[in-house]
Amino acid sequence: MLASAPPAPPAPTAAERVYQHVKEGVLDRRYEGGTLLTEGGLAEAVGVSRTPVREALLRLETEGLLKLYPKKGALVLPVSAQEITDVIETRLLVEEFTATRAVPAPPALLERLEELLALQRRHAAEGDLAAMMTADRCFHAEIVRNAGNQILCRLYDQLRDRQLRMGVALLHAHPERVERTLADHAEILRALRAGEAAAVAEAVRGHVIRVGEMVRGPVR
Repeated sequence: MLASAPPAPPAPTAAERVYQHVKEGVLDRRYEGGTLLTEGGLAEAVGVSRTPVREALLRLETEGLLKLYPKKGALVLPVSAQEITDVIETRLLVEEFTATRAVPAPPALLERLEELLALQRRHAAEGDLAAMMTADRCFHAEIVRNAGNQILCRLYDQLRDRQLRMGVALLHAHPERVERTLADHAEILRALRAGEAAAVAEAVRGHVIRVGEMVRGPVR
């Protein structure tokens, strides 16, 4: 008797569709900072009523991506210098800790990181910087997730979402950063394979600090 196929995942709700549409637009910079989004415009773009649009916008406001203005719409918040500093400093704390926890690295983690690094290289060769940054986000998130701390995982997801739109702008402005990013990730992976906790922490710290310096100047 043939095994039955696994049930299909439930279709996303209308509010979830709006949420994903707007969030992706903000993160890949189709909706730049300072853009005013209207409920009517979003409802028409996604093909839903205004009620799920309001629900999605409220959720995005709590994530710090939008500011709601009653009867006007939602303003896409620009990335501030303070936000960049906060994100980089928090990334340093989370990523150094979880990277050292990854030593010795399980084979499944090393294999997944190798796949993601190859994906980044492919997107870089194709010139698809938004896709490269998404794979970059997944590379770091896999290491954080490996630590098994769900609170840190949720915190890190928010950090990386914020940095995704910073990163796309950064790579467009500094194309030489693409090769540097790939080299940094290769070094992190090499240190993990070697089981060198101190080298892993140093590679992660150097990478995050360089990102901070490129975005807004030296960080402490």
